[in-house]
Amino acid sequence: MNRIRIEAPLRDEIVSQLRAGDRVLLSGPVYTARDAAHKILTDLIAKGKPLPFPIRGAVIYYTGPSPAPPGKIIGSAGPTTSYRMDTFTPMLLKAGLKATIGKGPRSDEVREAMKRYRAIYLGATGGAAALISRSIVEAEVIAFGELGTEAIRRLTVREMPLVVIDDCYGNDLYAIAREKRIQ
Repeated sequence: MNRIRIEAPLRDEIVSQLRAGDRVLLSGPVYTARDAAHKILTDLIAKGKPLPFPIRGAVIYYTGPSPAPPGKIIGSAGPTTSYRMDTFTPMLLKAGLKATIGKGPRSDEVREAMKRYRAIYLGATGGAAALISRSIVEAEVIAFGELGTEAIRRLTVREMPLVVIDDCYGNDLYAIAREKRIQ
């Protein structure tokens, strides 16, 4: 099965070529952030303050990795359920975020914001944290270390296997699958 290789930070030209259902291999910098970090990030944006990483073209992975075992770069880094970040996501997309990675469906508001700001939602396979972790070649806490596993990390990933769940045209892989199942 063919996979499309993409490189972060993402540009509009790349995002606009991807469609729901495409299988991708993502390489480059990816930032981790979950609920607590999203609240801080959106507060910073609302106050006009700088973010701890360049948001334009960025990819955020919803994960709270476990501590790295001896000799490893990172522990398990499985995806978090994405809807928990839906309240914060439209503001981050407006600021220039181009992709999020997680598991499960997104809200109508997030899908509309992805269309408006040309962004995508990528699915990581839940339960495959050890496999996903093998794609991570570097990991460094860059902000909010006091949040522990929810701190923001800059990960360098190499060919992280993902699936486009929602594209920038409003197509949703979950809805497509439901439709096919009904037919």
